[in-house]
Amino acid sequence: MIPIIMSGGTGSRLWPLSRQLNPKQFLPLADASMSMLQSTITRLSGLDTDLPRLICNEEHRFLAAEQLRQLGMEGSPILLEPAGRNTAPAIALAALQASEGDNDPVLLILAADHLVENQAAFHHSVNSALPYAEAGKLVSFGVVPTHPETGYGYVQRGSPDGNNGGYQVKSFVEKPDYETAKNYIASGDFFWNSGMFMFRASRYIEELEKFRPDILHACRKAIARREHDMHFIRVDRDAFLACPSDSIDYAVMERTADAIMVPLDAGWSDIGSWSALWDVSHKDERGNVLKGDVISHDSCNNYVHADHRLVATVGLEDLVIIETKDAVLVAHRNHAQEVKRIVDQLKHDGRCEHLNHREVYRPWGVYDSIDNGQRYQVKRITVKPGAKLSVQMHYHRAEHWIVVSGTARVTNGEETYMVTENQSTYIPIGHVHSLENPGIIPLELIEVQSGSYLGEDDIVRFADNYGRVKADQPKATVA
Repeated sequence: MIPIIMSGGTGSRLWPLSRQLNPKQFLPLADASMSMLQSTITRLSGLDTDLPRLICNEEHRFLAAEQLRQLGMEGSPILLEPAGRNTAPAIALAALQASEGDNDPVLLILAADHLVENQAAFHHSVNSALPYAEAGKLVSFGVVPTHPETGYGYVQRGSPDGNNGGYQVKSFVEKPDYETAKNYIASGDFFWNSGMFMFRASRYIEELEKFRPDILHACRKAIARREHDMHFIRVDRDAFLACPSDSIDYAVMERTADAIMVPLDAGWSDIGSWSALWDVSHKDERGNVLKGDVISHDSCNNYVHADHRLVATVGLEDLVIIETKDAVLVAHRNHAQEVKRIVDQLKHDGRCEHLNHREVYRPWGVYDSIDNGQRYQVKRITVKPGAKLSVQMHYHRAEHWIVVSGTARVTNGEETYMVTENQSTYIPIGHVHSLENPGIIPLELIEVQSGSYLGEDDIVRFADNYGRVKADQPKATVA
């Protein structure tokens, strides 16, 4: 059995923590010690599975690789999507790759951003589903509902099927209104659609060929022309961009005659909003969830997250307050689903707060944009021991580097030299340059940029340790 972990999506309803370039699956939301993706991987422990295979957007590849490295899984393959095309094509890519040669494994399809509180119950449902998948069925995991929920689709169970606790699927239904959801719960026949599935690779391909041959054809072309870049697998960009976008539910599960539903009663949540995160989080005696440096007075049933400064509440109830370095959200918990409207407005206005945090992670380390003006920008840069930024140049900006701690090896035009603590160097416009940490402690420096244009797309790479030149050129890209 091969776990296929889908790690796409932007989690816009969890803004401002979740951003387009650092979405919720890479954040420690439900568990402070690990991200949602890492929790998804670790809950597989104890199941008889192969190494998980990750599917993620190309722009998230280094985040994903670093989080796998932290789990000691550097060799686990990461399949990169050039752009999001929903779940049906993503799973098709994984199924086509997994079924090459004489292989026909069972695939366990998981989302990277779901919470499962009861690992033993999760394992029980997975093991119950396995015989159905081995027999050629396409299994959907239906979550035993705890309340009328309008934010989920539902699966209606039909007749029991065999002795493994599964049911034939009578119907899949869209997200209902509240009264309809109440009727679903009262009937006892409706389960939340978890978005988790299990089937043999060949069976998914057969059903996709039957119902959406256009998707399968595009994915076959994309995977046939794939390239390996370290442990990243890059499919053909043009072929995949030509693929129609559709979910596995619409493309296959709602049409197949071989759908089975296996109940899942394991404390599941898709953590789709701040109110959902409040629901599953530990609360104080006043019903508050307080994260970070928070003082609460005469306040109840709030979710308050302070990232970088003290947040104090007085006489507040049923609110969500999220503080980050560059944005603060205040919303009523009953309107938490509408946070994505703010993200839409940020995009419409051409702002950047939906895109990334002030702190931006790169394969070589991290930078924090601490100040900026019309013709200048100041960054705090941390480079990991042994890491090196790409050999690059800029058309529109010059850079001053001041080393705060550690030692930098700098290439500046034809020269290569060391810069140590309290020393600085200057990179003129148009000079080919690179920055490297040859030491055993992190290199920290302040970078002051000046020029007529300071955008992150004013970078031309000539060499890179992380495979970004071939992937990104000729388009100028981020360091």
